[in-house]
Amino acid sequence: MKKAMIAAVCVAMLAACSQQASEKKAEVKQAAPAGVQLSSDKSKLSYAIGMDIGASLKSLNADLDRPALLAALNDRLDGAKLKLSEADAAKAKQAFFKKQAEQAAAKQKAAGEKNKADGAKFLAENGKKKGVTTTKSGLQYEVLKQGDGAKPKATDKVTVNYRGTLIDGTEFDSSYKRGQPVTFPLNGVIKGWTEGVQLMNVGSKYRFVLPSELAYGARGAGPKIGPNSVLVFEVELLGIGDQKPAQAKASK
Repeated sequence: MKKAMIAAVCVAMLAACSQQASEKKAEVKQAAPAGVQLSSDKSKLSYAIGMDIGASLKSLNADLDRPALLAALNDRLDGAKLKLSEADAAKAKQAFFKKQAEQAAAKQKAAGEKNKADGAKFLAENGKKKGVTTTKSGLQYEVLKQGDGAKPKATDKVTVNYRGTLIDGTEFDSSYKRGQPVTFPLNGVIKGWTEGVQLMNVGSKYRFVLPSELAYGARGAGPKIGPNSVLVFEVELLGIGDQKPAQAKASK
């Protein structure tokens, strides 16, 4: 309800600012549309609200018919007879969001299929490299530096520094860049980490390549980790439990 009201206010402002607009998409970007004077508290508040609502409408990523949009708003504000029934309006919106969901699902599926194929190729090639070991689960690891401390159990808390990338080198996370190691329960993270970090002695640094099923699988994670993504991590085990890390490095 609140969103509908906000959207209506936004369109009202668009109507006031776009009386001269044609249907040819003649869009002119400027600080304030011609004829609008932000000289009063009322006008400033109206414009400020419009800025927020405009951003909200833009986030729909919809190809809107602006004259129709403005007409509907004016009809609402003027109490005029609506050109669509509430039921037909609901159907139009449902159809739009259904189409958006279908497009998103198709895009997700295509990305997942590509990532799966690219990941399988990467794993096959990486597994042949000297120094790379592949475990029964499919996890691949390489010892970059061997420490001589204790090894953690799955039920332990560990402190690590790490850097995570996609197979094309795109970095999606790094404790090194944040300048702060992280501590977490080893059985509370993705499967590849739970398995891989248990192989390490404190003081070690390993490079792990995680098949998607040991990472985030078909769902992916956040804006950078797509569905079925194989992930690469460089992990430095600094400590186990509540012990102080001996040499926590702030930069790689």
